[in-house]
Amino acid sequence: MSRSDLLVVAGEASGDLHAARLLQALNELRPDLRAFGLGSRQLEVAGARLIAQSDEISVVGISEALSVLKRAKEIFRELLAEVDRVRPAAAVLVDFPEFNLRLARELKWRGVPVVYYVSPQIWAWRRWRVRSIADTVDRMLVLFAFETAFYRRHGVPVTHVGHPLVDEVPRLRQAWDDLPRGTLPQRFEIALLPGSRASEVESLLGVQLDTLNLLRASLDVGGRLILAPSIPRRSLENELRRSGLEGIVRIVESDRLTEVAGSHLAICASGTATLETGLLGTPLLMVYRLKRWTWRLARLMVRVPHAALVNLVLEERVVPELLQGEANAPRIAAEAEKLLRSRVAVDRMRSGLARLRDRLGKPGAAHRAAEEVAALLAERERAA
Repeated sequence: MSRSDLLVVAGEASGDLHAARLLQALNELRPDLRAFGLGSRQLEVAGARLIAQSDEISVVGISEALSVLKRAKEIFRELLAEVDRVRPAAAVLVDFPEFNLRLARELKWRGVPVVYYVSPQIWAWRRWRVRSIADTVDRMLVLFAFETAFYRRHGVPVTHVGHPLVDEVPRLRQAWDDLPRGTLPQRFEIALLPGSRASEVESLLGVQLDTLNLLRASLDVGGRLILAPSIPRRSLENELRRSGLEGIVRIVESDRLTEVAGSHLAICASGTATLETGLLGTPLLMVYRLKRWTWRLARLMVRVPHAALVNLVLEERVVPELLQGEANAPRIAAEAEKLLRSRVAVDRMRSGLARLRDRLGKPGAAHRAAEEVAALLAERERAA
C-alpha cells in the first residue's frame, strides 16, 4: 500500500485533543497515512507534521478574532500551499468553524474530500451555514445525538460517533464521596477553570480570584487554579500575585482531572471543561463573559435554551449559568455559598450530573470517528 497524506486542522485546545485521539486510532487502521496540518503539541505527538501552531490564532469573540486576523490569513495560505504541493487523500477538519468552513470550500474546489469532526454549533446560531456544509463536507461526525436530526433535515451525511470525553475522563472518587451523607466539609476546596484560550483567561481569571477572596470572608476555602496546556503559566502567576491569594491558591499543571475531582466546587468557563467537570461529578458554576458588542450580537442570534453544554446535553438547567453582567464576583460568590452551605443542593446537582455519561454515548468515540475516515478513504480509492 502506497503512503497517502492526510490534512488535519484543529484550531483550539479541546479540538486538538480530539484530533490527536482520532489520529492515533486512524494510525492503527491506516498506518500508510502521513498527517500534516494545524494544531498544537498533542496533535504533533500523535504524529502530525505541523505547518503552524493553533494557539497563534485561538481566541473567543469577534473583536478578539480581529486581533489575529492577519496571522490567520497567513496560516490559511500556508496550509493551502501545502495542500497544493502534496495533494492529500482527504482532510479532517475539527470544529473551529470561522477558519475551517472557509477551508472546506477551498478543499472542495481542489477535489479533496472533507470529514468534519465535532460540529460547529450552527444548531445554536448562524444556521444558514448548514447550506455551506451541505455543499462542502462529505461526512459530518457529531458528538451529540441531538445534532444528527438537524443535519439529516438539511441533507448532510452525518454520523453520531459519541463524545471522546467518555473515554478520556475516568471515573474518579470525588471529594463529596468521602463525606458522610448530609454533612459538609470543614474546609472547601474550589477549582478555578478560566478556560483554554488567552482571551478567556483574560476575561475570567480575575473575576474568579475575586470571587474566592469574597468567599474567604465567610468560609474556610482553598483554591486550585487549573492551567490548560495552551495557557502559559506566567499569565496565571501574574494575576494570582495581584489577587493576594498566592498562599491560598495553587496552580495545577498535571493531574488536572484528579484535582478537579478532589474539589468540592468548580467555577468553570463555558465549553468542554464543563463536560469534563460534570463527568467527574464535581458540582460547578458555569461563568462566561464576552466583549460587550460580541455579547449583544450573540444574544440576537443564539437559539438554544441553555448556554452550558452540561445543561444542553441533560436538557435541563442542572448547573447555574452566570453570563456577562451576572459573571461578577459578588454574584458568583453568592451562588457558590448558597450551594456549598446546602448538602441537599449539592446532592441534587450531583444526581443530575450522574446522568451525563450515559447521555454522551458509548466509549470508543475516537475509534468510531477513525473508522469513518478510513471508510471514506477506502471509497475514494475504489472509485479511483
